[in-house]
Amino acid sequence: MLHPHVSWILSRQAALAIILAVVAWVFASSNAAVSTLIGGSIGIIANLGYVLRAMRMTSGDDPLRLYQAQSAGEGLKYALTFAGFALVFWGYKEVSALPLFLGYASTFVIFWVALLKQR
Repeated sequence: MLHPHVSWILSRQAALAIILAVVAWVFASSNAAVSTLIGGSIGIIANLGYVLRAMRMTSGDDPLRLYQAQSAGEGLKYALTFAGFALVFWGYKEVSALPLFLGYASTFVIFWVALLKQR
């Protein structure tokens, strides 16, 4: 089971990606909407990979172990992000690049909202 904060972040990232995809569909095209959803999905999957990897390695209060867990999580996140974009550009020739990257970037907005929520 995921930590409640993690679940909150991932669910809001998914909701924002869906909302942006609907906006892209209304104002642009269905291709832009699909591209937005794919971009958001890349961010969500990468973040989930980070959390699962880092949490699996985290135990106790050993600073070195915590650092290693965070580093391993970040490494997996970068690998998943790279693989996600590579697969999209390799397999989805009709992708709309701007909506794709906006969908991906929208996942970062939720981190800032989560930080503000903590205050």
